Formats: sequence, structure tokens, C-alpha cells
Amino acid sequence: MDSSRRSNPQAALISLEAAAASARGGFGCMFSTSEEFEMALITERRAQGRYVQRRMRWPAILFIGCALMVAGMALLFG
Repeated sequence: MDSSRRSNPQAALISLEAAAASARGGFGCMFSTSEEFEMALITERRAQGRYVQRRMRWPAILFIGCALMVAGMALLFG
């Protein structure tokens, strides 16, 4: 079994290189850089609605609360 590899090392080397090239071809990636991958990932997530900005209601609530306190103080001391 091992003697056939020793008798023709050039053929074994060519066979090994062909197998390696075939294996590399199966793991091809459609993105050439990680930046392209991340941009595509973010675009897909935005399309799914994952990055929807929710409006914060705290500023409006705080403004109304302060306005009511000022109105109450005006009525109390007015």
C-alpha cells in the first residue's frame, strides 16, 4: 500500500494538490472581506425589522410632570 506512493511521488503530489484545490473550492465565500459580510448582515437585519428605533417617551413624560408642578406652584402661591 505504501510502496505505490513511494514509486511515483510526483503523481501522489499532483493528486494531493488536486484534492486540496477541490476542497478549497467547496468552501468559497461570496464576500471578499469581513466588511462586506457585516454590511450584508446589517442590511438583512434591517429588512427584518430588528433595528427599528423605538421612541423614548421619558422626555415627554418628564416635561408634562414639570409643567404640572410649575402650574401647581403658580396656583399655590398665586
